[in-house]
Amino acid sequence: MSGAPKPVFVDPLPSWNEGTTKATILDFVRRVTIEDSSDYVPPSERIATFDNDGTLWCEQPTFVQGFFLLDRVKTITTEQPELAEQQPFKAVLENDKTTLATFGKKELVALVFATHTGMTPEEFRTIVQTWFDSAMHPRFHRLFRECVYQPQLELLDYLRANGFKTFIVTGGGSGVVRTVAESIYGIPPEQVIGSSSKTTLEWRDGKPVLVKQPELNSFDDRAEKVVNIELHIGRRPILAFGNSDGDLAMLQYTAAGTGARLALLLHHDDSDREYAYDRDFHFSPLREALEEVPKLNGGHIVSMRQDFKQVFPFS
Repeated sequence: MSGAPKPVFVDPLPSWNEGTTKATILDFVRRVTIEDSSDYVPPSERIATFDNDGTLWCEQPTFVQGFFLLDRVKTITTEQPELAEQQPFKAVLENDKTTLATFGKKELVALVFATHTGMTPEEFRTIVQTWFDSAMHPRFHRLFRECVYQPQLELLDYLRANGFKTFIVTGGGSGVVRTVAESIYGIPPEQVIGSSSKTTLEWRDGKPVLVKQPELNSFDDRAEKVVNIELHIGRRPILAFGNSDGDLAMLQYTAAGTGARLALLLHHDDSDREYAYDRDFHFSPLREALEEVPKLNGGHIVSMRQDFKQVFPFS
């Protein structure tokens, strides 16, 4: 007598090692999606927010947009040679680390405005897409768009399969990330929140066009991430994932809501397969969050070394 065939279990997160972290994620999704569960959350409220740099793709030896900015400086100074002798462009072109170390927000903003504005969003997206089609990571010798974390791609797919709406909330420029987020992560541009310059409506040849202006609109970091979540989403996330102190406010805001919550912090502790860094990373340190996230409701530290079975799709 043969019984009914046993159902085949398909692991939705095969690039995650078995352990507490993976079990916590699976249990959380189960609890918020089963209708008779006391933690059930309607699909309309299943909001998940992810930082991008260092959370979804590699941010070492510097941010992806840092490499993009360098190439844009080279292009701009070729078109306008007089800029090559002016700071901050001169230091960037000469890789003058002593001078670069003295740069603050003023110099960075000057570089971004000179290379990212004065054009329509469509023109900018064409520049970004062309760059991503050929730009390579200096260590892994793969396209930057390939240097994304395979476990995170699986997590995004798993959440969406269970009725979640996934958002990117990044300190990086929204125009850059929106250009590639859908093809890389399956996240459409309207679900990407990031830093931005002001944009104005102008008339050219009798047609209305938007033009990116050299004026900061929003620097989407720390508390500003929470402000922009309310502004652009209008719902508090029930799951948030970050990797630095710049994400702590978003994780705290998520954890402070009622019901089941999951606030995940990725710790880069794998120098063999990627990079190991935290407190001393100049651009986006991980100091306070490393201590505070475990204290949060649903707070959990994710170890790249222990929890990621595979780091990159090409690993």
